[in-house]
Amino acid sequence: ALRKEDFINYIQYEVNLLELIKKRRARIGYSFKKDEIEHSILHRVHSLFNRATGKWKDDVQLWLSHVAFCKQWNAKHQLSKVFSTMLAIHSNKPALWIMAAKWEMETRLSSESARHLFLRALRFHPECPKLYQEYFRMELMHAEKQRKEKKEFEQAKMDLGEFNYSEEILNGEMARIVYRDASQKIKGVEFQLAVLSIAKLFDFTQDLQKEILENLQARYADDPLTWDYMARRELELGSLQPTESSTKQKKVSEMAQREERCCAVFDEAVGAVPTENMWKCYITFCLERYNRKTNSEELKQKRLERTLSVFSKAHESNLLSEALYKQWVRTDTDQTDAEAFLPVFNKAVEVAEAATRHFSQSVETWQMRLQVLIQLKRDDVTQCFEEAIKHVKSKGTLPLWTLWVQWSEGTNSKEDTEALYQRSLHATTPAESVTMKEMYLDWTYRSSGYKKVKRLFTSLCENRPFSLDFFRKMIQIEKEQESCKMLHLREYYERALREFGSTDTGKGAKSSPRQTRKLWEHSLASYEDVAGRPGGRFCF
Repeated sequence: ALRKEDFINYIQYEVNLLELIKKRRARIGYSFKKDEIEHSILHRVHSLFNRATGKWKDDVQLWLSHVAFCKQWNAKHQLSKVFSTMLAIHSNKPALWIMAAKWEMETRLSSESARHLFLRALRFHPECPKLYQEYFRMELMHAEKQRKEKKEFEQAKMDLGEFNYSEEILNGEMARIVYRDASQKIKGVEFQLAVLSIAKLFDFTQDLQKEILENLQARYADDPLTWDYMARRELELGSLQPTESSTKQKKVSEMAQREERCCAVFDEAVGAVPTENMWKCYITFCLERYNRKTNSEELKQKRLERTLSVFSKAHESNLLSEALYKQWVRTDTDQTDAEAFLPVFNKAVEVAEAATRHFSQSVETWQMRLQVLIQLKRDDVTQCFEEAIKHVKSKGTLPLWTLWVQWSEGTNSKEDTEALYQRSLHATTPAESVTMKEMYLDWTYRSSGYKKVKRLFTSLCENRPFSLDFFRKMIQIEKEQESCKMLHLREYYERALREFGSTDTGKGAKSSPRQTRKLWEHSLASYEDVAGRPGGRFCF
């Protein structure tokens, strides 16, 4: 029986043949007998596609391949048939309707056919926002096309009597009808903003934009996205007092005025809609402006002060999310000159502390606070670690313990750090303790040498679970010694194989034959290194 792959391979062969013929014709300049050669191959490919899509109707990718082939070889008549058949079978996919309508509008220049397809699609998907958006766009494109045609005819001083140019269509009335119908069926600010952004692409839609904007403000006055759009719109409106001069200082001043007007709208918004999402919109705007490049230090400083002020106000209103607390601290600590911005760094400590009060169960928030304290070399780092461990549940505390021991390695005595490692093994979950064992082993070797780490390895082996890296680390340490002993290496490999060479989950972590083989090959390579002779190979 023929398989789908057989059809695909045969089609690919024919397509490659067409490409080769095309290249050869271009090289030798021969353009005769196209009907006998190319057209017969094209007919064969279309026939193969028709058979394949008839046999595997549900394979959308197969249909799209046929569409792409038709477009590549400009087979408009055939493509029209493909779209018709495909949409009859896959009428439940709005994207295919949009693709067909777009082709009718842009390639065949038939707005009537495109409109007909959109209307059919909306009968199947009466509440699909994307369909309405593209239908709305198509009607505006049709109006723009007619406006251009009329203008060209008028410039050529031709009689427009035989052409029926409706003023309503020229002004985008069809798009207005589509918008009003869609607004009754589709709720939400996102759709309103989407059609508004489409309308703004056309220079004859001022009245339509005004209607959409009024509808947006009337129906969604309590939605943060409405206020966010209205505030950002002030950036586009230009300066209230336009100046003739275009000096850099004037441009900076004008931009500062626009941003102030945006913030005035946002200030009104957080008063009218005092929600976490509204403050998020305000802060996001401030951060975007702050992160924009500017040569004006004055403007950059003003943006920073505004951003920190908005963060502070949101915090005072108890409407700051965990993610925004982290962003606030990041903004505070991003300053390059720590001494000049010492008050800002101290503020970061206060912000981080407030964040841990609001989100006391969050490991990431505690981690952020601790990193700030470590960065500033504060004396209360240990106290903060203790507080974090007390508030956060034992599961998921691994990031805190790794940060703590890493900080301790560079700050505290060896005795204190070792006590901390021992404590972490009991405080973390068994799965998390695996990482701590690896870190403990590595630190002990670096700080106390081979004899101490060997005793530690023996001690740690008494408490499961382990990881392969735990054993690999010890093997690597042994191989680094001048008097590397085969007996010790064999012991480490045998321990590892006992742990990971069994599929019994009750005796250790489950491993695959591939893991076991990998470990054996590693051991054979080690024996070869140590003994100076080939270790051989095993086949599993």
